[in-house]
Amino acid sequence: MPKPLSPIYALVGADSFLQMQALSDVLRAMPKDVQRVDLDGEKADLAGVLDELRSFAMFGGAKLVVVRDAEDWVSKYRDKIEDYAAAPSDSGTLVLRMSSLPKVQRIYKLIDKLGGIVACEPPSLASLPKWLVERGKKAHDVALAPDAAAMLADLIGDDLGKLDMELSKLALMSDDGKVDVKLVGGGVAYQREREMYELTNAMATGNATDAIRRWRQLLQTDASAEFRAVTWLGMWLEDVRNALTGNAGKLSWKYKDKLNQFMTSAKSLGPAGLQRALDLLAEVDKNSKSGVGDAPKNVERFILSVAKK
Repeated sequence: MPKPLSPIYALVGADSFLQMQALSDVLRAMPKDVQRVDLDGEKADLAGVLDELRSFAMFGGAKLVVVRDAEDWVSKYRDKIEDYAAAPSDSGTLVLRMSSLPKVQRIYKLIDKLGGIVACEPPSLASLPKWLVERGKKAHDVALAPDAAAMLADLIGDDLGKLDMELSKLALMSDDGKVDVKLVGGGVAYQREREMYELTNAMATGNATDAIRRWRQLLQTDASAEFRAVTWLGMWLEDVRNALTGNAGKLSWKYKDKLNQFMTSAKSLGPAGLQRALDLLAEVDKNSKSGVGDAPKNVERFILSVAKK
């Protein structure tokens, strides 16, 4: 039996993806012709919000009023909102999108009594693979293997919106509704390898401007990049070492059609450049772990130093 609608919802938590998912759940439970009104908490007037809630929808069977960034709005009008929550209108549903709402406050207890508190805090890093498995099954109808879920979380980080987007792509790539490590590696990991390849190629051939541009772009698309950069760059330098010492057996599979270009970049760096880059990377790793400088800026300095040779 479907859970009855609450007249007031508080979507509480820092994760906007979970908030939007919760809002979608509320919308699905309402009539298809629901009239929706979105307001900004910084500008919303209490009287205007209450008027919207207490007036019937002109062109639909229900009305939904959503207040974004509602923390200050609730603080400003707390007494009046508590009065409303104690006797809410049956003509409209109020949704408050909030990053936090202390459980000790009366407004929390009133909304909770109505069944309208929805926690929107992201899972911990340790429980992220479990979330991915459940999300894959529920939202994308795919069976994500536990080790594949761990790999996906490691590659993307804890941005739930990006993780959900990757799950959607993996679901399309799967022929049998199953996603394993091989599929994640071929779809997601390969994409990250290509991005890093383009960055390191630009760096090795002295194109510092392009390398920095790619690094900053990678930071924007992958929040975990600053924590993985040293590992990525260390793996690249190990490939360079193998290329320079004639031990390049695994590189043809890894770089595929880009192998010749990679070999040219490796030779451009040379043994002396390789050793210098290793020393610089060790310094970047030490500084970032000890809090000396900003980690992304430390990586930028490494890129500039190697590109200048």
